[in-house]
Amino acid sequence: MFKHSNKCVFLLLTLLSAGAAFTQNIATPASAWTALFKRDAGWYGGDGIFTIPMGRDKTLFYFSDTMIGDSTGGQAHRTMIHNSVAILQGHAPSKDKLQFYWDTSITGQPQTPFIPKTADTKAGDYYWLGAGFFNPIKKATYIFAYKMRNLDAHDDWSFTLTGTNLIVIPAGSVPPFRNHRQIETPLSFQGTSPDEKGTFGAGVYVAPDGYVYVYGIKGKAKALLVARVRGDSVEDFSQWRFWDGKEWNKDMQRSAPLAEGVSDELSLSPLPDGRYILVFQEGGMSPTVAMRIGFSPWGPFGPAKKIWECTESQENKNYFTYNAKAHPLLSAPGELLISYNVNSFDFFKEIQKNPYLYRPRFIRLKLEGL
Repeated sequence: MFKHSNKCVFLLLTLLSAGAAFTQNIATPASAWTALFKRDAGWYGGDGIFTIPMGRDKTLFYFSDTMIGDSTGGQAHRTMIHNSVAILQGHAPSKDKLQFYWDTSITGQPQTPFIPKTADTKAGDYYWLGAGFFNPIKKATYIFAYKMRNLDAHDDWSFTLTGTNLIVIPAGSVPPFRNHRQIETPLSFQGTSPDEKGTFGAGVYVAPDGYVYVYGIKGKAKALLVARVRGDSVEDFSQWRFWDGKEWNKDMQRSAPLAEGVSDELSLSPLPDGRYILVFQEGGMSPTVAMRIGFSPWGPFGPAKKIWECTESQENKNYFTYNAKAHPLLSAPGELLISYNVNSFDFFKEIQKNPYLYRPRFIRLKLEGL
């Protein structure tokens, strides 16, 4: 195990072994968790899965684009909404204790629970949900919400990020959380080229010292950035600081990349020996679930190493896997429960043939020996 006093050695090894990867899986399937989300009716598919503690012995799950309806009933019996939530009683994968929620219209049709309502919203805007956390100081749950807009109504891949907001759910709220607040933030990069675009909210780590570390992704290289703020100042953006490679800076534009080739959703978790593990999908969309090990929430991080090779894209060339992340809240001692998403480049055709396609898969990573 590396010690904090050996950072120079660690950095040298990082440089010498950059780009190295394990050639074998170092995780095992978490079949019970994968089976938990294989469902025939109601909620039967979604991506963007995140987990947050919600009250005593409860876990909040939330998702981005979600399929609602009868998985075997044909397209007429299915609806896609842009986000949904679920509550699990306890921390074990039990279908009897997992309840899904979404909003409904006056005629009973499924509706998206979190819809942009801030001043800069335009008709047709929608939210995909990023990472979140429970803030014990504010007694509220905070979720980063990416305000998306399709530039072509007939092209599902024409989506673009127009801003990053915060959804604030007061303590004691019940799904579908109609009493939530929405706050516009300055936490997205709105450049003219793909390399200038990005946002914070890909992952969150709440440290014991009271700081909330919020991770961002920028550019085609999927560069990892980090900001931090104290829990009592989350809504005061003048108090946010951004790691510039040497110190915490007020200027977001001076954020320095900690690593490249990560994914738009990821996680950072503490290890028992004081180091930190970053879990992500290599390059954003790929078969490889990967990790990097760091000495602090802002690095330095070692080389990317393979955790798992997803096989879904080998089974069907139209499938792809993305956005791996860990769920410490649901993990047994000595391991990390990790999810990744499965989707298709020809979604509506493939979901007809395989209604169980669009749901998270889970693996377990043993921490011993990392």
